[in-house]
Amino acid sequence: MIAHVRGPVAAVTLTSAVIDVGGVGMQVMCTPGTIATLRIGHEVQLSTSMVVREDSLTIFGFASTDERDMFELVQTASGVGPKVAQAMLAVLDPDRLRQAIGQGDLATLTSVPGIGRKGAERIVVELKDRVGVTTLAATGGTPAWRAQVHEALSGLGWSTRDADAALEQVASGIKPGETPDISTVLRDALRTLAKAR
Repeated sequence: MIAHVRGPVAAVTLTSAVIDVGGVGMQVMCTPGTIATLRIGHEVQLSTSMVVREDSLTIFGFASTDERDMFELVQTASGVGPKVAQAMLAVLDPDRLRQAIGQGDLATLTSVPGIGRKGAERIVVELKDRVGVTTLAATGGTPAWRAQVHEALSGLGWSTRDADAALEQVASGIKPGETPDISTVLRDALRTLAKAR
């Protein structure tokens, strides 16, 4: 797994860039947004995801690790390959994509070339519980600590519903505007979830 590439930009096309890595020109497939940030001769570091097929080895590059992580996550949904995943990130930034999946916003998902209504429904069903974090963060008034704890709980395998319920219980003891210790809140939320089982 190649996690990132760093070096001067040797060439840029509409869909890819060549990064000079230790004298080797690595072709990296990029979204239009990432391509727009690249300048020939300027050093860059791109987070990458390598897709291996029988007849090819392709590296996809992203301006942030968040984009790369979303690219890899959406491919775990049935029928979503690297080209569709890249198209999703070309049309929607990671936060907007998480929000669309978390809220079941089919209109936004079908605005991506290559995704029809059935494909969008399948993506929502398969990924909704795995992107719940930004459904919270995207609502606007959610404190950062709450979004972070929600993300940690989701990462530990709890569903969005369970994480929301535990956070509601824990948050009732926190004063509005107060910024609690995240590790303490996470521990309390895990205790709440353990009791609920």
